[in-house]
Amino acid sequence: MRVIASSVRKGNILEIDDKLYVVLTAESFHPGKGTPTTQVDMRRISDGVKTTQRYKTTEQVERAHVEDREYQFLYEDGEGLHFMNTENYDQIQVPEDVVGDGKGYLQPEMKVMLSVFEGNPVAIQLPQRVTLEVMDTEPVTKGQTASSSYKPAKLSNGGRTMVPPHVGPGTRIVVLTEDGSYVERAKD
Repeated sequence: MRVIASSVRKGNILEIDDKLYVVLTAESFHPGKGTPTTQVDMRRISDGVKTTQRYKTTEQVERAHVEDREYQFLYEDGEGLHFMNTENYDQIQVPEDVVGDGKGYLQPEMKVMLSVFEGNPVAIQLPQRVTLEVMDTEPVTKGQTASSSYKPAKLSNGGRTMVPPHVGPGTRIVVLTEDGSYVERAKD
């Protein structure tokens, strides 16, 4: 299926010269003068080589036909991460490099979208937000204003993010899986 370059998003699978690539980032640039372009960072699925391509935003690219299905995360072992199809209960093993940086956000029984091409998982789409617990953070500095000052915090998944001064250890917070940034205090 051919689509214009500006519609390419993270997680899409592109077919270039009979090879499949998973899109890591896609960013459009609109300079004041000249042609708007879309820069696409991608990883070749067959061997993991990363590459960057720049297209005119109206240029056509070939999107591979992949099946996106909902899977539930089960567990991780030495062979990879294991997911279960929520419709027919088939299990699938996903290599760690397909999951990439999102591995830290996976939680037991979490539902994710897996892109499967010819029976092989090629990309994963995590929920936009996850709830994590703050394990450690710096104490509040007296006189700090709450409006714009943030402090570093260590999260239950081992990651780090910046949180407002009122958030302390043991607080459950919501973070974005895309960049790990703080959204809000968890409502539960």
